[in-house]
Amino acid sequence: MSSSATVDRPRIAVLDYGIGNLRSAQKALEHVGADAVLTADPAEVAAAHAVVLPGVGAFGACMAALRDCGLDGVARRAVASGRPFLGICVGMQMLFDESTESPGTSGLGVFPGVVDILPGEVKRPQMQWNILRPRVADPLLAGLERDAWVYFVHSYAAPDGDICIATCEYGSDVVAMVRRDQVWATQFHPEKSGATGLRLLTNFVDLVRSARTPKVG
Repeated sequence: MSSSATVDRPRIAVLDYGIGNLRSAQKALEHVGADAVLTADPAEVAAAHAVVLPGVGAFGACMAALRDCGLDGVARRAVASGRPFLGICVGMQMLFDESTESPGTSGLGVFPGVVDILPGEVKRPQMQWNILRPRVADPLLAGLERDAWVYFVHSYAAPDGDICIATCEYGSDVVAMVRRDQVWATQFHPEKSGATGLRLLTNFVDLVRSARTPKVG
């Protein structure tokens, strides 16, 4: 990889563990300026400037597939390396300790807490566009319109806490985005959220471009 490619089109590894339409995240990242590759190769992940963990479906099935591919340890090492890391939908939930959706299945344990079913008398899944409500200023949210709409498909949600940077209203406040250090995650699908989602992914690519952290595993 040339130095110009490193600066202009940072290499982003999208973890390929065979669950859902992972290519849609890769294509969206390519569209906003990344050299995005869908891969299950640990060496390729270790050589990337950033890592993305998408996910759809059930927590337990996604974690089983990730482990079967040997990518659970790869994901943890990517987080530990300090490179920018983005979880999407169930990929966000997998970053927590566990989920009541799949009792006995451990998550990646990057964030503390248990993912639980959406509370209250609401339709599950939340399968709709909803307004993103930032709690704090964050570079991933830079330039988003006020009351920006994003697309959700989920029945379970992450626990609230000091890592929450944005919510949506769905019967109650529901965690929509979290961040700690260089790890971000979204409950919604930015790759399916129109101009707002593309702006968020552009912000992520810009962060990767400016960070240019050492490529370590």
